[in-house]
Amino acid sequence: MKKKFISVLLLLFIVAFVSACSSNSGSSSDGGEEYELQMSVTVNDSSTWYQAAEKLAEDLESETDGRITMEVFPNEQLSGGDSGKAVELLSKGTIDLTFNSTIIYSILDERFGVASAPFLFKDLDEVDQVFGGDGGEALKDILREIGVEPLGYGQNGFRQVTNSVHEIKSPADVEGLKMRIPGITMYTDLWRELGADPSTMTFSEVFTSLQQNTIDGQENPIDVIHSSRLEEVQDYITMWNYSYDPLVLGINKELFDSMSEEDQELITKLGAEAAEYQVELARDKEAEQISELEDKGMQFYYPTDEELTMFKETVQPVYDKYEDIWGADLLEAFTP
Repeated sequence: MKKKFISVLLLLFIVAFVSACSSNSGSSSDGGEEYELQMSVTVNDSSTWYQAAEKLAEDLESETDGRITMEVFPNEQLSGGDSGKAVELLSKGTIDLTFNSTIIYSILDERFGVASAPFLFKDLDEVDQVFGGDGGEALKDILREIGVEPLGYGQNGFRQVTNSVHEIKSPADVEGLKMRIPGITMYTDLWRELGADPSTMTFSEVFTSLQQNTIDGQENPIDVIHSSRLEEVQDYITMWNYSYDPLVLGINKELFDSMSEEDQELITKLGAEAAEYQVELARDKEAEQISELEDKGMQFYYPTDEELTMFKETVQPVYDKYEDIWGADLLEAFTP
């Protein structure tokens, strides 16, 4: 009887040991660690950002048979609508994943501002060259320094300028214009060099301010201009690609590092696919939006190479000031 009892105990121990080893393996096929992740997105649930985040959530759940799930929160719900706070909470691990602009990341580290340096990129081909090369890798290193594991780069797009006064073809056309800009010091310095009267305000106030002529113009990617119906209060748009606005699809690094190698590989793969999906959606959508804005009466102007050179020469002091902040090596990595 005693031997039988010991045999039963031994069998139970072996079963428990095998089960424990299996549960810690991290493989979706043998019951690895379960995760209920939360992801924050800056904009609303009709955006390409949100669509890509939803794709990532669906792919993670499908690939792991529900072992890893992710809920996506639009409009920065996890940070009270504050994008700056969202990236801070991501770096601390309070939020698991986010889709945020590097402009917002520059609040945590000014080196991120290099990605949106004025007139740095001529077109998307140059953007892809840099972000797929040394520039993108350098930015990933900085992200890891602040506690974020980068999964891929998305696209908010080139920031264009609109106004209700006249076409902007040269720096002289900017002088004296009252312009709403993002609340980043680099942009304030840049617009002052151009001779404008820049001011910052929450974007929710922009339409009314333009309508009441409190400000003459603003700058944003086409998607924002289109979705905010700015053609109703702005007549002119200059497609000068003056500042690129990239997005980072990132996961908290401490969380990522704690995962099994298999889960890390899966999230890295699916994250990269989701970011690429967002870029594809954004680029296809932008072409349609430009056509719609033209149909609604906005007057588009595309500066010549000579005119763009004038703009770049005018804002050269911005490079002189920020090269030490960004670092010469980082700036070189981002120069096409």
